[in-house]
Amino acid sequence: MNIILLGPPGAGKGTQASRLVKDHAMVQLSTGDMLRAAVKAETPVGLEAKAVMEAGELVSDDIVTRLIDDELTQIGPVRGVIFDGYPRTAAQAESLEGLLAKHGRKLDHVIELEVDEDALVDRITGRFTCAKCGEGYHDRYKLPRTPTLCDVCGSDQFKRRADDNEATVRQRMAEYRAKTAPILPFYEARGLVKRVDGMAPIAEVSAGIETILAG
Repeated sequence: MNIILLGPPGAGKGTQASRLVKDHAMVQLSTGDMLRAAVKAETPVGLEAKAVMEAGELVSDDIVTRLIDDELTQIGPVRGVIFDGYPRTAAQAESLEGLLAKHGRKLDHVIELEVDEDALVDRITGRFTCAKCGEGYHDRYKLPRTPTLCDVCGSDQFKRRADDNEATVRQRMAEYRAKTAPILPFYEARGLVKRVDGMAPIAEVSAGIETILAG
């Protein structure tokens, strides 16, 4: 099974990808992670990417395609793949089709986690974590049982991400729409796009994805 998982920051894409990795032994291919790993390992394509980034330029589609090519070669034909952060343009989508064919694969589904922007703003701006153990909380949906103490470790220190504010969240949403707009028509024309309510409880989102994969 080879899928593209789409969703704006805060939609729960990371959580669902982790579940797919655990439940289906799939491999999550994040272009950002692959790029950092290739640079660190000083692979031929990693060294090329490093030179481009050090020059202050964007990594080309060709370099990203070669990164994915290398990863698919290492993974082999048995394990399914989740593409995260790629493709982002129609040209990349076309390149991916050729790359999958080269490795004897095909794209099975493009799954988008749909969100309500106002509800997503509420979800993200209200979240905070225990500074000691990382347990997550929310101003509206999950406050600690004792207001000033973490339920898990008892710490009285909490923190919020600096970018968890309304202006930043709405900017992220706008960027997501701009990045996905070019590729959705490409895949919709092939009948591959399915949508799941990303605002539903985590278990319901997972069940929705499982229904798509089983279809």
